[in-house]
Amino acid sequence: MFQLIASRTQSIKADVLSGLTVALALVPEAVAFAFVAGVEPLVGLYAAFMIGLITAAIGGRPGMISGATGALAVVMVSLVALHGVEYLFATVVLMGIFQILAGVFRLGKFIRLVPHPVMLGFVNGLAIVIFLAQMKQFQFMDESTGELAWLQGYQMYLMLGLVALTMAIIHFLPKLTKALPSSLVAIVVVAGLVIGLDLDARNVQDVLRDMTGDPLATIAGGLPQFHIPMVPINLETLQIIVPYALILAAIGLIESLLTLTLIDEITETRGRGNKECIGQGVANVATGFFGGMGGCAMIGQSMININSGGRGRLSGISAALFLLTFILVGSAMIEMIPVAALVGVMFMVVLGTFEWASFRLLGRIPLSDTLVGISVAVVTVLTDLAIAVIVGVIMSALVFAWKHAKNMHFEVKQEGDVKVYLPHGPLFFGSIQTFRDQFDPHNDPKEVIVDFANSRVMDHSGLEAIDSLADRYLKAGKELHFRHLSPECRDLLRKAGNLVEVNVIEDPKYKVASDTLA
Repeated sequence: MFQLIASRTQSIKADVLSGLTVALALVPEAVAFAFVAGVEPLVGLYAAFMIGLITAAIGGRPGMISGATGALAVVMVSLVALHGVEYLFATVVLMGIFQILAGVFRLGKFIRLVPHPVMLGFVNGLAIVIFLAQMKQFQFMDESTGELAWLQGYQMYLMLGLVALTMAIIHFLPKLTKALPSSLVAIVVVAGLVIGLDLDARNVQDVLRDMTGDPLATIAGGLPQFHIPMVPINLETLQIIVPYALILAAIGLIESLLTLTLIDEITETRGRGNKECIGQGVANVATGFFGGMGGCAMIGQSMININSGGRGRLSGISAALFLLTFILVGSAMIEMIPVAALVGVMFMVVLGTFEWASFRLLGRIPLSDTLVGISVAVVTVLTDLAIAVIVGVIMSALVFAWKHAKNMHFEVKQEGDVKVYLPHGPLFFGSIQTFRDQFDPHNDPKEVIVDFANSRVMDHSGLEAIDSLADRYLKAGKELHFRHLSPECRDLLRKAGNLVEVNVIEDPKYKVASDTLA
């Protein structure tokens, strides 16, 4: 059985109220991402409900919120435009299968390869993306031109004032009481103020009207229905959906596992990456069969949940069930909520998500780490999270390789008539040039030993360097021996077969009595 709350001291009330706050913030984002992907609003809302419910119940990170996300929506839009929504549903199912396989084969552990500067860039970039996404709420559809235009005059001042009021309540209320989530109180107070004073403020209904162009647009709907994607089952279909499914699965897992790592740090607990991969996969398979657009972890809503006191699985389950309630019976009430209240909540998420301490690190950490963090943040804003993380990891790996390449140095000594080279540091593609430059076959004595006591052969480039060195000494008519090769190095040499033919000096084996001899 899964654990509904994170610990015995965790308040069920806090989880439920936090879930309600998250559900209110999910509505406009799920609708917005549905339109980004080119599908109906209910396709995004159903995805937010089903993915949120399933990952909260069986995923690897209690308290983390999942749903339809912009990172996936921008990939889906071309698929929907070219082939239709049924192909999207089939792709989401296949995406989920790939994610389940990633969890079964324990690929979640590779999130450890993401360095801290990349994490900083990811967090800061996502904070900027969340902030920029809220700018659309300060715009409206100008019927005379048919284009979006910025709010003017009274409308803009009212919007800014309500946003500021929302942020003030969220900031100051916890100093007075923590009995209720400050974000929920802020939404209720601002909504009550707007409705009670009959203020002409934009609400969720206005956003739906601008997105659809339909004055009667609504989030109301029924229960999601089981639906097998209506696509032909043949090789051509697979050729269409497999590339999209792989990309979506990778983006979804990267965003989910990075969000999991962030919440681990905030809550000082440990999530289970591989279990989260399986949870995300099961959720996406189910969503594809129930008319949803697929999704992954949402850093903004997860931060709202954590900051509102949601720590257990019940918070995510509550958020999903509240969202379903809104769809079934509460659409009229939700559509009356002022957009300014939701924008204020998201602005507080931005302030809480952005790592302001990263500015204090400037000049105190290596310049390369600073450049990696800034690059990841910029690429996240300009493209998407997956590309940004890949760029960051590659940059960090190249910096790491360059630094270790410079660590290769040598000691040289004489043992009678034999010259001994003692390399220090790893022998890999970055250090092979330094390795080659140390040897002088023409002026060395007849017998030379390379002692690898303080070095390791790490890759194919290292093997090639050894082979090339052996060939140089062979042409010079001299003997080259290798000593103290580690078992891993010898294994590489054996696997290389005829690629490397060198004279390896085996270390002596002393016959000491042990249990293995008995």
